Amino acid sequence: MYRVEDKYQCSEGEMRLLQMRLESLLRPDDFQTNINGYKVTSVYFDDVNDSFLRDTVDGIRLREKYRIRIYDNSFETIKLEVKYKRDNRVLKKSRNISKVQMQSLMNGACIEDKDNSLDSPVTLFNLGIKTHGLRPRVIVEYDRKAYVYDAGNVRITLDRDIRAGNQLEAFICGGTVQYNYIDEISRVLEVKYDEFLPGFIAGVLESGNMKQISCSKYRLCRERKGL
Repeated sequence: MYRVEDKYQCSEGEMRLLQMRLESLLRPDDFQTNINGYKVTSVYFDDVNDSFLRDTVDGIRLREKYRIRIYDNSFETIKLEVKYKRDNRVLKKSRNISKVQMQSLMNGACIEDKDNSLDSPVTLFNLGIKTHGLRPRVIVEYDRKAYVYDAGNVRITLDRDIRAGNQLEAFICGGTVQYNYIDEISRVLEVKYDEFLPGFIAGVLESGNMKQISCSKYRLCRERKGL
């Protein structure tokens, strides 16, 4: 099922105000273990022609993203994700994988999958590697606070200090990655929901002077830092 995904550029003041209001209305998501939120680190893949980057730049209505994601620098939970975007709606296929499987994919090798259906992100990654030379391109990291509300399957994320790195070998080995901060857009609010957004949440989000954007963190990190 495709979900609505709206993005807004915020100042730190606007984000702090929103965070204060959301704290009293919604519950934190399951990844949040303390009041400071958590760190999200994603390795984005592209093919030999950088097709996914070019589709984003060209504003193609139907486009894809392939990534591996971890939280708080831990390889305990590793998400393999394929994300489809159609205008402002998104569909995500996700699967947990092991660190060994992650390393294989990042080194350009396919991995085994018990589910051979085309709905499996493992199958999609394997096909991308075999047919289009899918390879890791950039590491995108940011600090996140996230809130959820069951009615409408609402998820609101506040992302700060977006940064980019390209030391893929260091990431694979669990070493220290050096990041460049994206100063142009460093704070992004994302609002995701299924068919409707409850009115009281919409009212909170309407306050302030936030600018709606079609921001892609992948594009930002590759273009602005030349990675």
